[in-house]
Amino acid sequence: MSNISVLIVEDHKELAATIGEYLEHSGFDVDYAMDGITGLHLAVTNIYDAIVLDVMMPGIDGFEVCNKIRNEAKSDIPILMLTARDQIQDKLEGFNMGADDYLVKPFNPDELVARLKALIKRYKGELNKNTLMVGDLSYDPATSKVHRQGKQLKVSPTGLQILKILMTKSPEVISKEILSKELWGDLSPESDVLRSHLYLLRKTIDKPFDKQLLHTVPAVGIKLEEI
Repeated sequence: MSNISVLIVEDHKELAATIGEYLEHSGFDVDYAMDGITGLHLAVTNIYDAIVLDVMMPGIDGFEVCNKIRNEAKSDIPILMLTARDQIQDKLEGFNMGADDYLVKPFNPDELVARLKALIKRYKGELNKNTLMVGDLSYDPATSKVHRQGKQLKVSPTGLQILKILMTKSPEVISKEILSKELWGDLSPESDVLRSHLYLLRKTIDKPFDKQLLHTVPAVGIKLEEI
């Protein structure tokens, strides 16, 4: 995890400085932006390994910044959002815009570091070069492209990791505990985070199509299978 660069987009000056100092002590190179417009400019004109993005900011908020990074800049850089709001709808909004993880203020800086390392490690990890297939759903880890019935689907980076796990194990049922551990290691987030990612993944790969592939097995787990 050496030579890792992180962009902090946070309008609270003291909090940004505290986060930055802690990340620097943990071996990260840190850059700052105090508002959404500056943060977006830095995100699309520089190369970072991850972005720590506050939700409530002047100019444009973190949701819009995240959306523009994903949809206009076409970047899949890991994005961890910070917010004082702990409502499930806010988390869904962030994940729907393409965020990978979510921390609610106040938070332990050790947890922030651990989550960033997990996101970056997963992002930089070696991918299976073989295209995965389940029914009419295909995923090419080499290009991160997902198709169903010839249509390319937009799946978030964390959604891609979930797909890879479920498609590799298909039709095996994977417990949510195991899935969470595969994604985040020993520092698994609250259950809302995984549930939100699964909700958005199901909405993307199943809702527009006649046949369901992502199945919940009550009290057991999740599986991807053509039935």
